[in-house]
Amino acid sequence: MSFTRRALVTAAAAAPVLAGAAKAATTAPALPAKSAFAKMPYAYLDSGSTHPMPLGARTALEEYLRYKTRDGTTPGYDMDKKEAAVMARFAALVGAEPSELCFIQSTTMGENLVLKAMGYPQTGGRIVTDAAHFFGSFYTYGELAKAGVDVVTLPFTKEGAIDYAAMAAAVNGQTKLVAISAISTANGFQHDLKKVCDIAHAHGAIVYVDMVHAAGSTPIDLRAAGVDFAASSSYKWLMGDFGLGFLYVRKEIQDRFPRPWWGYHQVGGRFITHVYPYDTPADHDADYGYDPGATGRFGMGTTSWTGAVQLDWSLSFIESLTVPAIQAYRQPLIDAVQSELRRRGYEPMTPLGTRTPLVAFALKDARKKLPPLLDRANVKITVSQHRFRASLAVFNDMNDVDKLLAALPANPPA
Repeated sequence: MSFTRRALVTAAAAAPVLAGAAKAATTAPALPAKSAFAKMPYAYLDSGSTHPMPLGARTALEEYLRYKTRDGTTPGYDMDKKEAAVMARFAALVGAEPSELCFIQSTTMGENLVLKAMGYPQTGGRIVTDAAHFFGSFYTYGELAKAGVDVVTLPFTKEGAIDYAAMAAAVNGQTKLVAISAISTANGFQHDLKKVCDIAHAHGAIVYVDMVHAAGSTPIDLRAAGVDFAASSSYKWLMGDFGLGFLYVRKEIQDRFPRPWWGYHQVGGRFITHVYPYDTPADHDADYGYDPGATGRFGMGTTSWTGAVQLDWSLSFIESLTVPAIQAYRQPLIDAVQSELRRRGYEPMTPLGTRTPLVAFALKDARKKLPPLLDRANVKITVSQHRFRASLAVFNDMNDVDKLLAALPANPPA
């Protein structure tokens, strides 16, 4: 019996929960969606770092590049329509309205735009964040703390979760912002967004959510949860590429914040110049209006058209699979890694029962000990200084999990 088959017997109690949801995965295309991706020369369990591009997205991108070369094979290309389709698809994916979204360069850009709009660091007050947040944001909030902002970082519990009683105690009348990740990049812990928003809003605080590991992998409904701001890049579970992401701004709060910068994509409606030949003279350069919604306040300049072309295909592909079916399909794979490595004595970081695509374990000096073993087994995962993380995608199957488990020693390496 393979490692994963034995582990699945251990995890059998979860089967009734998955059975109904798994039926959705029988609709075309079926899972695992191996034929939608290139045949990889290794077992790739690292989509949480960078997700491989689907073959269909590559074909769509090649068509766009032929248009860009002006070789005549693709005479017309309506990018306004393409970008609108991407925005509508992403809105449906995360429980938003298209007017609540705008294109940005990256998740980090989105978080910084929110901080800028809120007036940090000058605004003062308290910011509550936690160890489950993106580790790159530790730098952001560390710099704000140096500037005098009261930053409180909640620790993980021993189970790898965040204690909501501790969060409720930390959020007070001085708190302006609660900044979290919907799903932790460190260990896959998933926040209860509604609970976080209820805690924050009870004290008038704003909630920002990094949703980069949730969008496309796990059901998320920003409006239902009451999230104020959220951001995501597209190169992870959206199956896109670097350089294009989304910022969500709940429509009810859009008028509360000044524009954190001025980008010409914020301009909408009429635009009348007064500086060119035959223009109507005026004592100012131009008359203009603002685009409605999030774009009119946070929009930037040009964004990645290649990214939009690729995302148009990938988001449609995710729609056809459905996120609940993706989640249900991968859960036995996650359970197998969890149960087998726990049985071997590896130190778990991910709470049992977590239904996200990430599972992590702590291992002292992992970066020294694991790469040779993984390289020999031709397995790709994330290995950090003292931890390692596997992430399961729509093309992975139990054979991939077996290869990972075969690569790792029966006991944690000393």
